[in-house]
Amino acid sequence: MKLFSDSITSLERGLDYAALQQKTIANNIANADTPNYKSQEASFKNVFSDAVSALQANRTDIRHFQFDDPQNKNILIKRNMSYNENGNSVDIDKEMSDLATNQLYYNALADRLSSKFSSLTNVIKGGR
Repeated sequence: MKLFSDSITSLERGLDYAALQQKTIANNIANADTPNYKSQEASFKNVFSDAVSALQANRTDIRHFQFDDPQNKNILIKRNMSYNENGNSVDIDKEMSDLATNQLYYNALADRLSSKFSSLTNVIKGGR
């Protein structure tokens, strides 16, 4: 028996991705002065494919999408970039911009999830 709707589960997965993105950006900012550090980014494509591979689905036709993706890497390292003379590839301005964007995304998801739970609370209380 499912306790919550699919929208709450989707919002939860979105929050998981935003948290992963937040950790990755914070790691990049923390290593902005580390020689030869290569910046990283959370891969939405890989996170999405992990979620899809968790689905229980049967492929009935060769033209249908495959649901089992053997690759489970959610963090990508940007190896071919270097912004500093010490080999570091962290662009602090871009990271701070990405951090602000991710914070807005996370807050929007958290607000929507809070709204869903408020609606459930209202239903449980009988609409009062």
